[in-house]
Amino acid sequence: MSFLPTGTVYGVLLNFRAEFDALAPRMHEPPYKAPPKAPVLYVKTANTWTPSGGAIAVPARVPEVEVGATIGMVFGEAGRVAGYVLMNDLSVPHASFFRPPVKFKCLDGFLGIGPALREGGDPDGFSLEVRIDGELRHTADFSQLVRSAAQLRADVGEFMTLRAGDVLMLGCNAGRPLAKAGQRIEITAPGFEPLANTLVQEAA
Repeated sequence: MSFLPTGTVYGVLLNFRAEFDALAPRMHEPPYKAPPKAPVLYVKTANTWTPSGGAIAVPARVPEVEVGATIGMVFGEAGRVAGYVLMNDLSVPHASFFRPPVKFKCLDGFLGIGPALREGGDPDGFSLEVRIDGELRHTADFSQLVRSAAQLRADVGEFMTLRAGDVLMLGCNAGRPLAKAGQRIEITAPGFEPLANTLVQEAA
């Protein structure tokens, strides 16, 4: 049986150094006027979850979607880390980064979830690749996080409790590729079961 979360899935923005640096000049503009001091979180609601191998419907009003390849840290009992899983945090392209808009990130099916947990491993050594229709389009090296997996976990734990079954995504690298209906997205990483989904046009 494919893995699916049993708790809440949280995403985090601005946690790759390249992404943070690219947006840094805008952080000093109104209304924020300063970089965020705590992790910028959002929720991927249960209606977004799609197992590996499943088709993801793209609304006709959305010409392309942003592919957010990442790794999710899955929590077990007593706050321990039960394992890690590949995830594809799809969204409609948008400009907001401090307040992630639900209407762009929580469309039905917009979170591809890897088929199995990887138990153990050093998150700082993880890396992944994204292929669209077989063509390498994106890479991510998790040694380049602003907050390491351990630091992110600690910082989030200062203001909320992560419970068994919850998933905390580690962030997406800058330069996220775009994909459209009819294309197949495959995310691979050493030591992980691959994650693959095909985008299809939403039925009228």
